[in-house]
Formats: sequence, structure tokens, C-alpha cells
Amino acid sequence: MSTTNDTSDYLIAPDPAAPRLTRAVDGTDHEGNPSHISVVEERPLTIFLNGQEIVTAMTIGDYPEYLALGFLRNQGMLREDEAILRVDYDEELETVVVRTDGQTSYEEKLKKKTRTSGCAVGTVFGDMMEGLEGKTLPDMQVRTSDLYALAARINRTPSLYLEAGAIHGTVLCQGAKPLVYMEDVGRHNAVDKIAGWMLSEGVGADDKLLYTTGRLTSEMVIKTALMGIPVLASRSGFTAWGVEIARDVGLTLIGRMRGKRFVCLSGEQRLLRDADLEKVADEPRKSGRKGART
Repeated sequence: MSTTNDTSDYLIAPDPAAPRLTRAVDGTDHEGNPSHISVVEERPLTIFLNGQEIVTAMTIGDYPEYLALGFLRNQGMLREDEAILRVDYDEELETVVVRTDGQTSYEEKLKKKTRTSGCAVGTVFGDMMEGLEGKTLPDMQVRTSDLYALAARINRTPSLYLEAGAIHGTVLCQGAKPLVYMEDVGRHNAVDKIAGWMLSEGVGADDKLLYTTGRLTSEMVIKTALMGIPVLASRSGFTAWGVEIARDVGLTLIGRMRGKRFVCLSGEQRLLRDADLEKVADEPRKSGRKGART
């Protein structure tokens, strides 16, 4: 995989050149002078599985193959023993067709699912919850020094989130090393892209941590657990159901990661508190990662 920007630590990193520029009126300018800001574009992507239309998601348009594979795997529509024959993306038609050696019959089941609090198309329950039954996540140690190092490094990464705002970022990490950084208008889309990348590249989950800028809701916890990743961390908050599910499946859930502070809501036994807090910098009140720059 090629590396973008100056983020040589990443196998894949965001491209902040993707947003378009648009004119806006600056509310702090009493003379009403216009300014230019970056605005992230979103477009529809329709996912087919073996010729059957599954869903249309609103997405920023990058890595459509990974998004399709990850969505289908996280929704339980791709069995672990099911061979993926082809993944075809048509940019003009804005479609991805995933072809496998199995048969597909999800139309009626999808109509009966419950949509969650995800952005864009959201996540649908049903087989996903069934996939958690008997799920055992691998045991791994999480050094707090790695958590602080990751948060500081990710917050300095050039990204659409930093350039334009109105978007979510998700990073797959190993120890203190960020591996893959995906972004999208929906936080679940960014997670699905990482799931698709892991599936395509044959990357294991046992020693990985997933970091997100989005809130820790039920579908974020479920998808992380289904991917087999034992630790999920975020700079944002959480929902009660997300915490409950994390505790049920034994997922280490860490929220409100900012500067020296974080809250561990589940799976604290994986934490190794080895960080010297005197050497950890506080996050400035006006963090650079809060939206569009003028």
C-alpha cells in the first residue's frame, strides 16, 4: 500500500486535499466579508452482494471496495468460510459488487432489522447481535504510555477531520504504532473500511486497538467486537448501551481520551499503568482538531 502525506507511520492515511473549497460569510467579520472554508463532499455508494442490492451508503467515496467488504462482514452477510471471488467497483454508477461462492438472500431480513444511532446509512441489528453470542475477545496488555502516544500522534496527522471537520476518523493501531487511518461522514463507515482492509490483507485482530474520533455507541462496540479487536478507544463520549455491550463481551472500552485524561468503562484488567504523567502533555483547550480552518 502507498503512503500519503508525511505520515510515514501509516500504511494508509487520509488525504486532506480531498475536500472542496466553498465561500462562506464569516460571522466574526462585522463587515460581512466572505472567506473560504473546506467542505467534505459526500456521495452515494450502492453495495451489491452476488447481484442483490443490499444498501446505499453516503460516503466520501474513497476505498469503496474496503467499505463494501467491511460492511458485509460486520453485518454477518459474509461467512468466515465464504470465499470472495471478485470485488468490482464502478465509479460512474457509484456501485460496488461483491461476488462470493455462496448464495445471498437478505432482502426480507434487512427490512425487519432495527437501525442504530449511526450516521449516514447507520447499522442494522439482527445477525450482528447473534454474532456476539459466545464471542471471546483475545487477552492483550494495553500500556497507558502507548495510549497517550497514540492520541498525541493521531491528533497531529493531516486529515480531512483536521482540514474540514464534519467527519469521523478511525485508526487501527498496534501498540503505540498507528497502522491504517480511515475517515468518512459516518463513523461506522470508517470502521467498515478498516474491517474491509483487514479482510483483504489478511490482517489479524488479536493484538490491535481501534481508535475513533466518534462517540462509543452500541454499533461501534458491536462492530469492534465482531472484528475481534479487544480494545476500542475514543476522544469522545459513550452511550449506556455501548458500555453494557462492551462489558458483556469483555471489550476494553476507553472514552474521553484528551491529554492526560481518559475514562475506562470496561475491561480495565488489560491496562498497564506505566506512563509517567509528568511527561504527558495536556491537550490545549482550543485543539486544532475541531473542524474547518478558515
